[in-house]
Amino acid sequence: MGLTKQYLRYAASAVFGVIGSQKANITYVTLRGGEKGRYVAVAACEQVFIWDVRKGEKVLILQGQKHEVTFLCPSPDGIHIAVGYEDGAVRIFSLMNGETNVSFNGHKSAVTVIQYDGLGARLVTGSKDTDVIVWDIINECGLYRLRGHKDVITQALFLRDKNLLVTSSKDSFVKWWDLDTQHCFKTMVGHRSEVWSMALLNQEKRLLTGSADSELRAWDISYLQEEKAEGEPKVKKGKTLLDDDDDEDNEEGGDENLEERILSCKKAGSILREARDRVVSLTTDRKARVIACHGNDSVLELFTVLSEEEVQKKMTKKLKKAKKKAAAEEAAEPVVERMLKDEIIRLTNIKASAKIRWADCLSCAGGELKVALLLQNNTVETYSLKTSGKTPTANKTSRLTIGGHRTDVRTLAFSSDNLAILSASGDTVKVWNRSTLQVIRTMSCDYALCSLFVPGDRQIILGTKSGKLQIFELASGSLLETVEAHNGALWSLCLAPDQRGIVTGSADKTVKFWEFELIKDQGTGQKRLTVKHTRTLQLEEDVLCVKFSPDHRLLAVSLLDCTVKIFYTDTLKFFLSLYGHKLPVLCLDISHDNTLIATGSADRNVKIWGLDFGDCHRSMFAHDDSVMFLQFVPKTHLFFTAGKDKKIKQWDADKFEHIQTLEGHHREVWCLAISPNGDHIVSSSHDKSLRLWERTREPIILEEEREMEREAEFEESMAKGDVPVVPGETQGEAAPAGKKTVETVKAAERIMEALELYKEENRKMEEHKYACEHAGKEVEPHRQVILTTTPSRYVLDVIRKVRSSELEVSLLVLPFPYVPELLRLFNSYIQQGLEVELVCRCLFFLLKIHFGQISSNQMLLSVIDELRMNTLSKVHEIRDVMGFNSAALQFLQREIQSKEDVMFFADATGRLEEKKKKRRKRERAILTIA
Repeated sequence: MGLTKQYLRYAASAVFGVIGSQKANITYVTLRGGEKGRYVAVAACEQVFIWDVRKGEKVLILQGQKHEVTFLCPSPDGIHIAVGYEDGAVRIFSLMNGETNVSFNGHKSAVTVIQYDGLGARLVTGSKDTDVIVWDIINECGLYRLRGHKDVITQALFLRDKNLLVTSSKDSFVKWWDLDTQHCFKTMVGHRSEVWSMALLNQEKRLLTGSADSELRAWDISYLQEEKAEGEPKVKKGKTLLDDDDDEDNEEGGDENLEERILSCKKAGSILREARDRVVSLTTDRKARVIACHGNDSVLELFTVLSEEEVQKKMTKKLKKAKKKAAAEEAAEPVVERMLKDEIIRLTNIKASAKIRWADCLSCAGGELKVALLLQNNTVETYSLKTSGKTPTANKTSRLTIGGHRTDVRTLAFSSDNLAILSASGDTVKVWNRSTLQVIRTMSCDYALCSLFVPGDRQIILGTKSGKLQIFELASGSLLETVEAHNGALWSLCLAPDQRGIVTGSADKTVKFWEFELIKDQGTGQKRLTVKHTRTLQLEEDVLCVKFSPDHRLLAVSLLDCTVKIFYTDTLKFFLSLYGHKLPVLCLDISHDNTLIATGSADRNVKIWGLDFGDCHRSMFAHDDSVMFLQFVPKTHLFFTAGKDKKIKQWDADKFEHIQTLEGHHREVWCLAISPNGDHIVSSSHDKSLRLWERTREPIILEEEREMEREAEFEESMAKGDVPVVPGETQGEAAPAGKKTVETVKAAERIMEALELYKEENRKMEEHKYACEHAGKEVEPHRQVILTTTPSRYVLDVIRKVRSSELEVSLLVLPFPYVPELLRLFNSYIQQGLEVELVCRCLFFLLKIHFGQISSNQMLLSVIDELRMNTLSKVHEIRDVMGFNSAALQFLQREIQSKEDVMFFADATGRLEEKKKKRRKRERAILTIA
């Protein structure tokens, strides 16, 4: 058998060029020992970057997996940050070390909102799948799923003092939920269009909502349970909130009575925004004293919520003014009504340098307000203003721009030494250090479409949309010359193999040849590089791509009529025409040995042609959208293609095989560049990111690669599966929080395997015992499976290793025949005091979902009765131990505090004595001198 061809894997190395992705919000975070308002967290595709806005540096990167980040929410204590993803997953990262230990998976589509409760113990998430899920962070599990909205969830807020939740959605409704009963007790229908955001103000006694118009609607909340007279008994939550059982005639108004007994919402008025379009985001500071909102423009509007004292002062002044006016006009005693505009007043507007996508604000000491803005052009800006001033003006404190382009990167190039990367966009060209990913040079340019490093790597040449050639010098970062090369867009640029000139192709239907020249600069007298036009090839259609063959014999030109024409370089005579693509060829490349030409088209196909006779060797369906870029790996017949389907693929032009797919970009991939040694690839995308890929020493086996692709497809189909149905439960407003995933199915399989092993080991032990009794002596046992622990402990270890957030769904997948054995094991675990909390959680869940089958099974009655006795006694024991330990810790805390107080006073008295001694010495010295 002959040797198989070996391919080496390219792996993702780094993501750079993106400052902040537009999909997720910006938020202030506090790092250990860092000052308030210095660090901001933004999404960067699937990662989260923590930026130090003062230094303009990345201080921490929270690594994601493959899905894009869609929402960020820091915890109240500032130690953690919850991150929501495109696939519906939520992960909680530590801001101390950037690691994640807690992850939740319950939504079927992108997470749109995350909020912590006041203590930071619960988390609420909303999604595009219209569900709201409440998670328990301490137990790392889902509590319940709330259903009721019909469109994307836009905001969800916990009420601090009440166990209530308020949610808003694009279905124009705001819903109030009682979390004790998981019931929606009130739906506000006062909006005519989508509710895009909301905020709670005035100690949660006012709700402010932003919709698709210029109004911010305010609603007064009155909690009616608090307003009851002292002698009147309080109404309990749950069923007793409804009318009495004997009032059957009043059943229809039950829900109305329920909502009226918890709270009532009445419209208090509206605040008019200056912008006429919809609210894009609405946020407040921690104390809800400042409101920041903006639309689709570049203006952030700031409002301040006055305290009760300030409102009273304002109303007193207003009344005095009205009385003065009434006295002058000899009118009746005036009555001044308290309006919404007296309580919420406009603070100022902040004009950003581009359209605002997200905003966050933070109140600091001394009445200072810090505002962070994530702009739509891949920029972060921060502002500071004093809220206490009469006319507060915002000062720009920092702007993060160097680490990325404002618009999409349309062209990339590697330097000849593989160390520098050139990237050019609609307004700037940047040169990056490949090893550190730091920007070396940033220069302003026209809209760039193609680029290359001039031999020697001291200059670069750009081809622009206006048909110009721009030559830059890297040492000084200056524009040397702008050449009016073409009358249309200059789509393609290729360096001649002899490195003495370039060829350009343009939309003006011409191909032009240029030679490098050194001329004396009139200003400095030094020599500088320029290009001299030598020849022109006139064609009948727009030129999309030009390429020299490596031996400089042929020139391939791609035209708008879907053909590729090949000419002799020296005479410009026509040689071959390659036709077969249904749409224009957007990219092409010629192999190093001049034998093959590969073309990529907007018809999503790649064709490989022989350069001798122009015969098509193979046509391959390459991408699900237009093929945007194609390039051979140097010195090989392997080539890479990039497409609008977000993927980069590697192909073998000899065997016509797809080798591997590089997935990572979240939008269309515009272009890529391969380093001269073939070890690195850099790619750019509409998601504003540049990605570096590195060739590893790991070989690729094609069969395994296809198998991995099939597994990934299966996992994606599993992820889109429905939420599991709990037996005996109606699918109403509340439902289980978990979601069936590949991990939960695997965990259930591991539990089943462990139970099978336990049964098998028990059977063997019984057989061994019977053999010993029959033989009358000890017989050597035959063990096939080697376990480090007993079989029953092995089952417990397997259950303990299941992730807490996936445990309940894994038990739900478990078939019922395994449940009786599991219940017997749980009984023995509780008797021995092993993992009582975990066992109780599993036990109660299994009893809940299999109640009918368990209660009808006579064989399990004795087991259930034993479980009842043992569980109650063991849980009481654990509760007593925890109470004792808690009391002991509180006692120790009091002791330490009292000792610290004593030590403090002792230190103070000791210092006082030292001061007295020094004063006496000084007095004696003065007396002796006198």
